[in-house]
Amino acid sequence: MLQLRDLPTPETLQKFAQRYPEADISAISSFLHLLRVATDLSSALDECLQRHGLLQGRWWVLILLMREESLSSMPSTLADKAGVTRATMTGLLDGLERDGLVERIFDAQDRRRVSIRLTASGQARLDQVMPDYYSRLRLCMAGLDEAQRAQLQAMLGHIASNVDAFTR
Repeated sequence: MLQLRDLPTPETLQKFAQRYPEADISAISSFLHLLRVATDLSSALDECLQRHGLLQGRWWVLILLMREESLSSMPSTLADKAGVTRATMTGLLDGLERDGLVERIFDAQDRRRVSIRLTASGQARLDQVMPDYYSRLRLCMAGLDEAQRAQLQAMLGHIASNVDAFTR
């Protein structure tokens, strides 16, 4: 994915706004900064997880399974919760199973029906990753107090509610 490393100056944005009257300079600037920070956070998370031999997609699947009381879920449910296609989830699960971090449990009455369960090795991997992740996350968010964090979540919620403006 292309990452915009050089954000436009206010003068550059003004030039665009003169050509495109629909342009809202402060909205553009805020959006580009948010996109840049989100990209940087995702890259930093990738780097952190790679130290533990994980990729983000696989890590999220392990997290989703750990959230379940039974430590198991259906592949289609995992795909829905992760926001990926079922084919993508199958690929993630294949890799996790190959590494012994999850196991497929086939239904005794219907072998076509399968659930995915977090293994002891998968839990051990999470137990290795999560303290490091939480320490880094705490440092990343250290500049914001609780009120600012709540305000940030509210602002992000407002933005999230309008994301479909790009798809309508």
